[in-house]
Amino acid sequence: MEKYLVDINSDLGESFGAYQIGQDDAVMKYITSANIAAGFHAGDHNVIARAVKMAAENNVGIGVHPGFQDLQGFGRRLLHVDPKEIYNLIVYQIGAVQSFAKLFDQELSHVKPHGALYNLAAKDFQRAQAIAHAVYDFDPNLILFGLAGSELVKAGEAVGLQVANEVFADRTYQPDGSLTPRREANAMIEDPKQAVDRVIRMVKDGKVEAVDGSDVSITADTICVHGDTDAALAFVMELQQGLVKNGITIKRVGK
Repeated sequence: MEKYLVDINSDLGESFGAYQIGQDDAVMKYITSANIAAGFHAGDHNVIARAVKMAAENNVGIGVHPGFQDLQGFGRRLLHVDPKEIYNLIVYQIGAVQSFAKLFDQELSHVKPHGALYNLAAKDFQRAQAIAHAVYDFDPNLILFGLAGSELVKAGEAVGLQVANEVFADRTYQPDGSLTPRREANAMIEDPKQAVDRVIRMVKDGKVEAVDGSDVSITADTICVHGDTDAALAFVMELQQGLVKNGITIKRVGK
């Protein structure tokens, strides 16, 4: 049995219409799980079909990346949506990606909320419950990805789902374990080597340094590299190589 084991995921399928976002073709070769946008914050029917096909061809876990219905804001603006509506928008978006997975004779593996919805569910247990119940009611075999130690992870466990504690290679952390808001200058990590060193420590030691210099305890089941950044490919390549060199096995969650 491997001593250190971790999944690498990326948010993909975020192009739509005439707009090309990310480097899906290249990034897909270096990850084990793909979170595919479901048309609300990004993505469309053509993009979902292509992303699912690529994931199947690369033996990558097919996940759903549902967000708020906010194409203009890329799902990163907080919308005041009640739990019942959150439940329905999760079910709707899972169904969209599942339809294409069925065409390619594939099963969905997981669900990971996007952007503002993800951050909301990390702290708001009532909204987190709505997401967890939607995933469970759709398919109790789906794995729920959530920010490590968050309310979403707790809600998923409470309803009986398998959960994956997610950590971020390219984001900084606050002392409470939350992500630094993107509007702040120090929210993103630009140096791939720095990102890899932080991830290795998260996986092996269960610690990450917060922006104030303090250590935060953290569980790392899956590592996210954002697919919409210019550095996504460099990050994920460096990350894969760094993990392997440090004796960490890369394997899809649930396999």
